Amino acid sequence: MNTSDVFEQLYSNPVIMAVKNNRDLEKCLENENTVVFVLYGNIDTIPIIVDKLKCKNKTVIVHEDLIEGLSSSYYAASFIKKYTKADGIITTKPSNASYARKMGLFTVLRFFVFDSMGYENMKQTIKDANCDVIEMLPGIMPNLIKDIKKRTNIPVVAGGLITTKEEVMAALNSDAIAISSSNYSVWQM
Repeated sequence: MNTSDVFEQLYSNPVIMAVKNNRDLEKCLENENTVVFVLYGNIDTIPIIVDKLKCKNKTVIVHEDLIEGLSSSYYAASFIKKYTKADGIITTKPSNASYARKMGLFTVLRFFVFDSMGYENMKQTIKDANCDVIEMLPGIMPNLIKDIKKRTNIPVVAGGLITTKEEVMAALNSDAIAISSSNYSVWQM
């Protein structure tokens, strides 16, 4: 799957299912949404998890930082590309995102914004970011999403702590391309 195909899916259904365990995976397999962030697994199980999702025609983006047995080096993307059918990766490391993107994987650069210092670091980092999408957590900060969109052409995904339709709509109305959530009820919105 190429980058434009992933964006097309996100535009047509901007709710990304984030799965963090086998129970979430089973719920996800029953859902019509197509884009999935995989936030768990290890080097033995991630190929199996991805295969299950791909059999249901899901677009699969694996959080390489959360896969047990992978180091934090950019070679994690090489493993994911070589041993799974994943369409992309999520990482908190800008150099890993850049490397994965060069390999042809869809890349999500994830930021946690806990305080003003973290927000300032994010603003500096996105100046040179080489990724397809920026994910900002928590996603319940529409004003910060708007501010980030003024600073970059990279699409933004809002993730974390989004539980209501109002929060989904606030994120999307703040120019986020999509939201990611592990909340089953949000998947149905």
